[in-house]
Amino acid sequence: MPDYMFLLESRLSPEQQAAMTRVQELAQSQGMNVYLTGGAVRDLISGAPIRDLDFTVEGNPGWLVRELEKGGARKVSEEAKLRETELIFNGEVDGSVAEARDEVYSLPGTRPDMRWATIMEDLRRRDFSINAIAISLNPASRGLLLDPTNGLADIERREVRALSIHCFTNQPSRLPRILRYAARLDFKMESRTKDWFDLAIERGLDKQISAADVGRELRALGNEEHPAATIKSWEAHGLLGAIHPQLAKRHPDYEGLGKLGRAADQMTAAGLRVRLFAPVTWYLLRRLSSRERALALHKMGLRADEVASVAKLEAAARDAVKAFKGRQTEAPKDAYRYMEKLARDVMAFIQAEHPNPKVNNKIRNYLQKWRPLRASLPAAELKALGVARGPQFDRILEQLFEMQLKGKGKTAIDRTRILRQLAGIKPEPKKPEKKPGKPGSNGKEAAGKPAKGGKGARSEKKGAAPAKGEEPRKAGREPKARAAAGR
Repeated sequence: MPDYMFLLESRLSPEQQAAMTRVQELAQSQGMNVYLTGGAVRDLISGAPIRDLDFTVEGNPGWLVRELEKGGARKVSEEAKLRETELIFNGEVDGSVAEARDEVYSLPGTRPDMRWATIMEDLRRRDFSINAIAISLNPASRGLLLDPTNGLADIERREVRALSIHCFTNQPSRLPRILRYAARLDFKMESRTKDWFDLAIERGLDKQISAADVGRELRALGNEEHPAATIKSWEAHGLLGAIHPQLAKRHPDYEGLGKLGRAADQMTAAGLRVRLFAPVTWYLLRRLSSRERALALHKMGLRADEVASVAKLEAAARDAVKAFKGRQTEAPKDAYRYMEKLARDVMAFIQAEHPNPKVNNKIRNYLQKWRPLRASLPAAELKALGVARGPQFDRILEQLFEMQLKGKGKTAIDRTRILRQLAGIKPEPKKPEKKPGKPGSNGKEAAGKPAKGGKGARSEKKGAAPAKGEEPRKAGREPKARAAAGR
């Protein structure tokens, strides 16, 4: 049996792990059962990137959400009737907290009666088996996989299977949703599900998708890594008309969407979380008139800030390009600070829509050089030098970073020297170097020269006494062998 908690701990980012731990602690303090559900478990098992953390609790999550907000989480949206809240946890982690519920339809396609339920009932009422899986986060059953509809087998077969013959009749918004899952995961529809899907299209259920549901799907589309694949699938099945009827003739800008996806990939590789709702929607509706775009956005029940992000995207990009080309970002430190404040979706949009060597070079430096350099500042070394954490500590690291942006402090020795200077620490005194001694001063001669008073010196000394066993030589007389050779 796989250790799912180990998989979570190894696959989740540190920020996601911190968010999950916090939710567990809060739920446990109230004696409330909590489970990780839906997409996070599906992506964990399938090996796909884990984008968001959806938590389901057995009980009212109101208090838990308020405590999360006190700890720094930001509320994005709330469905008070469903007791479901979408949040951004600390560290820019997307997620949600909802109460387990069941939905009962008196007739297919009618509004369901809702009641609060157990986790198993909540899983069984969901749309597709791959989303009806949960992992317990409770102390007595931590790591237990709950899979009442056998979604694990469908993940292994790489299929999306609807849980009811009335799946699309009850909620037509599941028509674009199943195509989005299939495109993202590279799955196919299970055979019976495909028959039900085709029947729903034949009966015109796609025309019954509410504007609010279209807005939710469009919001989810902005979190896809490659949204163009999903949009192409929607168009192939005639679903773009639910967004705007003119999209059947004025097709989305697929080339721009492709460039946007590549820019987002570069930013993701650099460790940046990019939410692409505004630029994806902009490219999707690009060929509509400005009036048609505005009407479509307002019709879909999007939040005011979401509508504004699409409407102001092009102007924001032009302002940023102007800043990149001007003196405002000429120095590396100024360019870095500007991009730290620049919206991530605007940065991705600039790379896709406004290609410029100077601009792209600055963005590339920011992603590949400056951010890694900033993340690797030697805080531990500065602390080891005796500087306590505080305003001075942060100021020294910032000064070092600015010097590194200018090309200084590349080696560890140089960084240490700069840190000591910035901290006002006197340089360590140099140890005196030992001067090389004169030949023979330590009782030994230099290499290749005989030691003073040695055997060789005695034998070459004029008039030196012959060694024992040698015959005495007369001065000026050559040995016999040498004399014979000279004859």
